[in-house]
Amino acid sequence: MTTTVLIVDDSRVSRMMLQTYAKETQPDWHYLEAASGDEALRVAEAQTIDLAIMDVNMPGMSGLDAAALLRERQPAATIVVLTANVQQSTRTKASELGLHFVEKPITPDSATRILALLGERDA
Repeated sequence: MTTTVLIVDDSRVSRMMLQTYAKETQPDWHYLEAASGDEALRVAEAQTIDLAIMDVNMPGMSGLDAAALLRERQPAATIVVLTANVQQSTRTKASELGLHFVEKPITPDSATRILALLGERDA
């Protein structure tokens, strides 16, 4: 069974960087992308998402709102908020929703930490 990862960020460069880093350690996983919260929910309708990596500040629906809906629709998914929006209110909201929180910038280290969260779920 292939692990499916959904990368959600309005920045195409951010999505590409994260996917590049993730593929270095997990090249056989299936990677999907979305540029908004609304698009992420449409993509997730068609398949089971194992790991969703969600930016917070995007046009339209925020990443936190999209993550909350994704959590309802796919409760087994590991959802990570990856954002430069590091205010305590954002961290608190993420925690209340049962989401993991990782600060940008996107680096090989942050990608490794995110992928390890999926492993913790399966342990």
